[in-house]
Amino acid sequence: MARTIADQLVAQLIDAGVDHIYGIVGDSLNPIVDAVRRSGGKAKGGIDWIHVRHEESAAFMAAAEAQLTGKLAVCAGSCGPGNLHLINGLYDAHRSGAPVLAIASHIPSAQIGSGYFQETHPERLFVECSNYCEQILTSRQSPRVVNSALRHAIAGPGVSVIVMPGDVAEFEASDAFPQLVLTAPATLVPDDADVRRLARAIDDAETVAIFAGAGAAGAHDEVIAFAERLKAPIGHTLRGKQWVQYDNPYDVGMTGLLGYGAAHAGIHDADLVLLVGTDFPYEQFLPDPEKVVIAQIDTDASHLGRRVSVAHPVHGDVRTTLARLSELVAPKSDRGFLDRMLKKHHKLLDTVVGTYTDVTATAPIHPEYAITLIDEAAANDAVFTADTGMGNVWQARYVTPAPDRRIIGSFVHGSMANALPHAIGAQVAYPDRQVVAIAGDGGLSMLLGELITAVAYKLPLKVFVFNNSTLGLVKLEMLVDGFPSFGVDGPAVDFAGIAEAIGFHAERVDDPHALKDAVATTFAHRGPALLDIVTDPRALSLPPAITGEQVKGFALAMSKTVLHGGAAEAVAMARSNVRHLPGL
Repeated sequence: MARTIADQLVAQLIDAGVDHIYGIVGDSLNPIVDAVRRSGGKAKGGIDWIHVRHEESAAFMAAAEAQLTGKLAVCAGSCGPGNLHLINGLYDAHRSGAPVLAIASHIPSAQIGSGYFQETHPERLFVECSNYCEQILTSRQSPRVVNSALRHAIAGPGVSVIVMPGDVAEFEASDAFPQLVLTAPATLVPDDADVRRLARAIDDAETVAIFAGAGAAGAHDEVIAFAERLKAPIGHTLRGKQWVQYDNPYDVGMTGLLGYGAAHAGIHDADLVLLVGTDFPYEQFLPDPEKVVIAQIDTDASHLGRRVSVAHPVHGDVRTTLARLSELVAPKSDRGFLDRMLKKHHKLLDTVVGTYTDVTATAPIHPEYAITLIDEAAANDAVFTADTGMGNVWQARYVTPAPDRRIIGSFVHGSMANALPHAIGAQVAYPDRQVVAIAGDGGLSMLLGELITAVAYKLPLKVFVFNNSTLGLVKLEMLVDGFPSFGVDGPAVDFAGIAEAIGFHAERVDDPHALKDAVATTFAHRGPALLDIVTDPRALSLPPAITGEQVKGFALAMSKTVLHGGAAEAVAMARSNVRHLPGL
């Protein structure tokens, strides 16, 4: 039987299949950390402690591990500032549906409510970013609260938080803990009447388009087969890309600000659009429900109709629902709409997405060319992570999905600085798998210290820094809203020099002709490696559909830039993006 509550907690984590905890040791957390030490480590059937440099990173690492493995991952923070640092990464984990348990240690129990040193109220602070958040104050309460937290994290899936004062962790454990019960994921069968109504609407529609999201995971073949039956183009969200784009002859790309291809046209020009497992939040990129019939399939009923009015909602599992629909809908034979969208898609790939993907004569390096080389050199089962911002754009447009490739990002929470800690969590989960971080210089500099973590644990991850000394996506947002860019530029930083000093194999490249060999060398290195790529700070990503207001905003911003003495900047930006402009 466990000696202390801390020992009992560690035993419950081992029972749940956990073999390491990400965090930083200290004060109120020390009894739990010592219980981890006494467990003997993973090699002896216990738990390892993964020492990170910032608790925010610990939560990001747990989030990535949980998303990739589907299993519970754990992070921890000491009282006050320690566990407060977890909160941003926990928001990311929770909104991504990652089963993560956070251990938030607390000040001595007798001091709670007295304004004690480092006092906060974690049982209140973490409520919004968790399925379950409870404080443990007694020995008899502890095993049941921990068990509930584990079950809520896994079943959510999402974040659970247990709050435990340091002195309570040293109490003698009084009860045996309940065994954690795990089951296989269930299938949600939709109501037959709802499916029949949708089937009739599909039969009545002359043209149908599919827009698929993360809920299509595990249903790749069913989505493709259903598109074949209906002669329907398939667009996807960023989170849906890895699940439906590969081996897909009906793919027309992605919509949204990061989008590309003919997905926008496909879902706006069809008679009926079927939203498959997506809670895509940007209604300005979705069709008008007064002009297009919208149907939606989702396992979460609260998502149905949340973003746009839906004529035919179906609460059900994507695979099961599409299988039933396939039995009911008549196959369509006319490929006219599908072929028009495919032709448009391939034209846009050649003229917009395909620009700057070959070597250019002079520096600076275009980021499109850099990400194309990285994609081509990466393994077929690589795990890609990308920073929010332009890193997400390049990953969305140029990383080619494959059945065994995975793509991780802060796609719902949209936090900066996620790429490096996500990559570390992925590499800890899969030490023998290639992990590729697409890092922006802005994001990397926020949690730069985690390069030390990668070296400390000899993790062979590959970090590619798109170093343009500016916050590129923020600059684009300013321009399309009519604001001249301001406050987005930073000093040039030699990230290769920093990484090399820490212990990375590192190289800095600013010559496009040297980039291919540098990428190959980075991938060939057996340990942690970083390639600092000096890219064009004026390179912009244009969405697949540009509104008149955006054009006006961009023109206004350029006019303001010129009027304030920035004529050279305006000309340089035009030169950097001339091939992206329509008709050129």
